[in-house]
Amino acid sequence: MNIKQLLIKILPGLLPLFIFIIADEFWGTKIGLIVAIAVGIIEILFLWLKEKRFDKFILFDTGLIVGLGVVSLLLENDVFFKLKPAIIGVIICVLLGVSVFTPQNFVFAMSKRYFKGIEFSEEQASQLMRSLKIMFFIFLLHTVLIFYSVWFMSKEAWAFISGGLFYILIGVYFAVEFASKFIKNRKLKKEEWLPVVDSEGKIIGKATRTECHKNKELLHPVVHLHVFNSKGELYLQKRPLSKFIQPGKWDTAVGGHVELNETIETSLAREAKEEIDIANFKPQLLFKYTWQSEVESELVFCFATNYSETITPHATELDGGEFWSLMNVKKQLGKGILTPNFEHEFAMLEKIIKKGK
Repeated sequence: MNIKQLLIKILPGLLPLFIFIIADEFWGTKIGLIVAIAVGIIEILFLWLKEKRFDKFILFDTGLIVGLGVVSLLLENDVFFKLKPAIIGVIICVLLGVSVFTPQNFVFAMSKRYFKGIEFSEEQASQLMRSLKIMFFIFLLHTVLIFYSVWFMSKEAWAFISGGLFYILIGVYFAVEFASKFIKNRKLKKEEWLPVVDSEGKIIGKATRTECHKNKELLHPVVHLHVFNSKGELYLQKRPLSKFIQPGKWDTAVGGHVELNETIETSLAREAKEEIDIANFKPQLLFKYTWQSEVESELVFCFATNYSETITPHATELDGGEFWSLMNVKKQLGKGILTPNFEHEFAMLEKIIKKGK
């Protein structure tokens, strides 16, 4: 249950109060009380006929109107009646405050009671708690203003603060939330989405590229392609200085993320074309392994191919590339010239080459 659903459950219970405020302006306190109580009774009967249940909040609100209204009329002092919305505000503030600032979360308990079988993910629970905290401060501000208006402001000002101002505050909150989500969604549309996988490569979710590069728990698949020429030399690409990860270092000939809804083979072909402009090659899957750097976790699908045609590194993707002899590669290990990922992978690649001999 989100904060909108919570408000939908609360606001009907406040309807008798708002009806009283309107009726009181036209016909006075006595008629206003009768109309408000009638509305409360109609609400209770409607819910009973439709859902076979009594709404305790509407029942409480209507009962409070009756009690404070009677006291107000007997004492010929409407202060007691004016305090009613403030009393309700205090009760709601206590409910929200306990839920937000203590381990006893009444709102979660209410959610599970009214919405059978509902479960919250960690992210949903965090968002709901954030919304509840904001709502707590909105109700607290509204309640304080009601108390102030009872003693120091006109009846008209009290009527506005008790009724209309509450809807304005809630409206502003939802407008800000809507604008925030709209801006966030527009940014996400421009983001590259990646699949999130388990250790076997099974897709279990999705995340943006930015999220994957900030959270090591988001394991995502990548493809690597080692390209050999007829001399047995290995092609290496030079990473641009603009790269966020390992800028300016020499790396596997082809490497890139598998995009959402893309197969490993399609991704490999796309990356090879984009980075070194090769096509119509025959890749062989050598192995897959999990690689964890300082910023991300990758499930690497490592391929190799023999390619004797011209290789042209893409200028916007790479800072160049060239074939290296295996001996030259071994001489540069551990000197900070090659990426750590490539050095790790080269050790496995070398074992396969030796077995092939």
